[in-house]
Amino acid sequence: MNAAEEHRQELDAVSILNAKRTLLQLLARAGVPADDAEGLIALVQAGALAGAYEEAGALADCVPGDKGEPYESGWLDGARAVTDQLGESAERALRQAVDPEGPAGAPDARSPVGRMEVERAKVAVTPLHLTFTADSELDPEVTEQVLVAVLSTMTPRQRAGYAGRLTQFTAAHQPRLERLYTRYGPGSATAIHGRYSLLHSPTSVAVLERLATTGTALREEWDAAELPPAWLDGLMAAWDAAA
Repeated sequence: MNAAEEHRQELDAVSILNAKRTLLQLLARAGVPADDAEGLIALVQAGALAGAYEEAGALADCVPGDKGEPYESGWLDGARAVTDQLGESAERALRQAVDPEGPAGAPDARSPVGRMEVERAKVAVTPLHLTFTADSELDPEVTEQVLVAVLSTMTPRQRAGYAGRLTQFTAAHQPRLERLYTRYGPGSATAIHGRYSLLHSPTSVAVLERLATTGTALREEWDAAELPPAWLDGLMAAWDAAA
């Protein structure tokens, strides 16, 4: 054991469990149900494993020193075995986080949208919307209905990674989105009514991403939720005009 290893600080299992229980209690005091809190923690844990897998994979081919072919071969085999195991652990953790009771059907089957999935979507879309406009507003009930329709087009695994997908979408289309919200969003000459009213809501970012990715499925869920068809038509018209 070298000096660095002697002074390395590692959390033991009891301390990790204590931190988790503390977080659960704090969330419970804030009114978050235990199942929802456990689900959020499970996603964070799955993400930590995925991050460790990526970091280990990036280092797996970096053989230290020049100690000959046998050492290099052994190092690479060992490093790959470790990263493979980390990858499997990350996959198991993600499956457990998005479907703790086990698969109820096909792996890609959609399931009813949960309340915490809607809350995660709200947290994801609001700052993205505010990068294009200084104002965000829409009736809270309508916001939930729109996000349920959006999330219903995805599997639980896709919903778990939807914040990342939204960030990639806005980064890839930033100039177009800037033109869109300048012409039709809050502060524009277009009044907040009718076909463009959804652009005044942070949910518009999510709806635009789904229209661009899987428009047919979104329209099916939109009709099932009995949301105004004019909102989708208006967004599509504005999106085309901003191209």
